[in-house]
Amino acid sequence: MGLFNAILGNASEANQQEVEKEFLPLLIDGEQIEGAFKVIRDMFVFTNKRLILAEKQLVGTKVDYLSIPYSSIKKFSKESAGIMDLDAELKIWLTNEDLPIKKQFGKGGDNINQVYKILSTHILK
Repeated sequence: MGLFNAILGNASEANQQEVEKEFLPLLIDGEQIEGAFKVIRDMFVFTNKRLILAEKQLVGTKVDYLSIPYSSIKKFSKESAGIMDLDAELKIWLTNEDLPIKKQFGKGGDNINQVYKILSTHILK
């Protein structure tokens, strides 16, 4: 089922050890990883200071890391999966950007709720 979810683009929780190995060189002093989710090869990683989006090419090893300070997130939303809609969607709007960043999650809803809670914890301080 994991491969099926990956093909559909559903997010799943990433392996903590693999995430730490890859992202440790990007973290500053006192920064810690709080959660990470994977969509096929892409990941978004929540730290205690920012959100890091990693977009990996399907072919090759090139990775684009986008660092988003929580203070630049102006709003966020989640749309739950419905009967005919097989996935849930997370949207994050950034300051000075009109279009949101969108991420798809599987129908189960547990992962999107975890991400929503992490965002809420940092944004609603």
